[in-house]
Amino acid sequence: MKIVLRADVEHLGRKGDVIDVADGYARNYLVPRGLALRADRGVVRQAEAMRRNREARDARERAAAEALAARLDAAVVTIAARVGESGRLFGSVTAADIAEHLEALVGHPVDRRRIELPEPVKQVGRVTVEVRLHPEVRANLTVEVVPA
Repeated sequence: MKIVLRADVEHLGRKGDVIDVADGYARNYLVPRGLALRADRGVVRQAEAMRRNREARDARERAAAEALAARLDAAVVTIAARVGESGRLFGSVTAADIAEHLEALVGHPVDRRRIELPEPVKQVGRVTVEVRLHPEVRANLTVEVVPA
């Protein structure tokens, strides 16, 4: 059965795509949940409009992400933490801590799950972390941990 997706469906397609799926999958899952419509001429034209809007929105989001990536590549986030005698931190600096300080730097919230920190920072010093701003745009952010 040919359908038009009304929302992004993981492992299937994106909003506005015209795809062919099994009849039962469309009738019992996609259509009742409002994720898809049966493809007829009017719906296909509507899908083309949805695709154009999606592509324009993606272009705007990518441009904004690239501008933010340029700012983040040059930025240094300084985090003050309590330090013991040997230079080890009491606790650690996590992606959530970095996201909180990054929000103050850029002026809007950054999701902690977009910050790729392999393990929490437990030493004083500089660390470079990667921030995923868009599926195609990544920025390298320098985080400096200093004694409080």
